[in-house]
Amino acid sequence: MQVLKKQDWFHADGFPIVVERRDPQEPFGLHSHEFSEIVIITGGKGEHITGEDSYELVAGDTFVIGPSRPHDYLNMDQLRLINVLFDGNELPMTLSDLPSLPGYHALFTLEPAWRKRHGFNSRLQLSPPELVQAIRLADQLEQELAERDAGFGVMATTAFLQLATFLSRCYSQSRSPQSKSLLRIAETIAQIERHYSDPITLDELVEMSGMSRRNFLRTFEATMGCPPIAYLIRLRLRQACKLLAQTDKSITDIAMSVGFADSNYFSRQFKILIGSSPRDYRKHNLNSSAHGSIND
Repeated sequence: MQVLKKQDWFHADGFPIVVERRDPQEPFGLHSHEFSEIVIITGGKGEHITGEDSYELVAGDTFVIGPSRPHDYLNMDQLRLINVLFDGNELPMTLSDLPSLPGYHALFTLEPAWRKRHGFNSRLQLSPPELVQAIRLADQLEQELAERDAGFGVMATTAFLQLATFLSRCYSQSRSPQSKSLLRIAETIAQIERHYSDPITLDELVEMSGMSRRNFLRTFEATMGCPPIAYLIRLRLRQACKLLAQTDKSITDIAMSVGFADSNYFSRQFKILIGSSPRDYRKHNLNSSAHGSIND
C-alpha cells in the first residue's frame, strides 16, 4: 500500500496546509498519509473504501482522514471533492477555543474512530447552503496558498481555522442518531476544555454523556487514549506549561489557576508527565513559545 509522504505533497517551505481539488477524482489506489485530510464531496457520487469497508458518497459528505488510515475511492460517477491536507502538529497558530466546540471533537476525533461501528452514518452531511459556504472558505484558503504573498502564513492558517470551525459548528447541529451519540461524548470533552480550571467530577461527565459509567469510561478511553480524569490533568498541565514559559507567576499561583488545589500534587503530576519539575521547566523555557510536551 502506498504511503503519501509530507515532503511530496506539502510546499518546499514546509508550510503544513495544502488544498488539493479532484474534479473529478481519478483512480488512485489504496493509500494512507503521514498527514491528516479534510474531505469535502462537492459533486457526483462514488464509494469510499477503508481497506475493509466501503461507504457510499454523495455531495455534501464531509469527513476527516487521519494519519495512517488507509482509504481509496471506487465506482466513481463524476465524483468531485476538495482535499485539505494538514499536519495538526505543525500548525503555526494555536486552535484557540476551537476545542471548546463539541462538533470539533466529533468531526476530527470521534467520527473517524467510530466510522466502522456506525457504518459511516455519523459523518457530516452538509446542506446545499452549508456546502456553498464550505467551498467558499476552501477557495479563500487555496488562494492564499497559491499567491503566497507576505503574511500568507497567518492568512492561510486563519482561513484553515475558519473552515475547521465552520465544519465543527455544522457537525454540532447534526440530527442523525449516530451523530447525536457522538456529540454527547464530544460535549464531555468540550466541557473539560472549557472548564479545565474548575472542579470537574467523573460523575458530572457521565451524567452529561447520557451513558452508563462503564460504557462512558470504555468509550472515552478508546477514543481519546486515556481516561477522562487523566485527560483533564494533561490539559491542566499543558496550560501550566504555557504559564510557566510565558509569565512570572509563582508555581503555586499557576497550580491554582489551572485547577490544582494542592501545589505538591501539581508538582508530582508535572514531574511524571512532563519529565521535569515545574521550576526546571520554567528555567529552560521561560519566554519561549513552548506549549508543553504532552500530545493532544
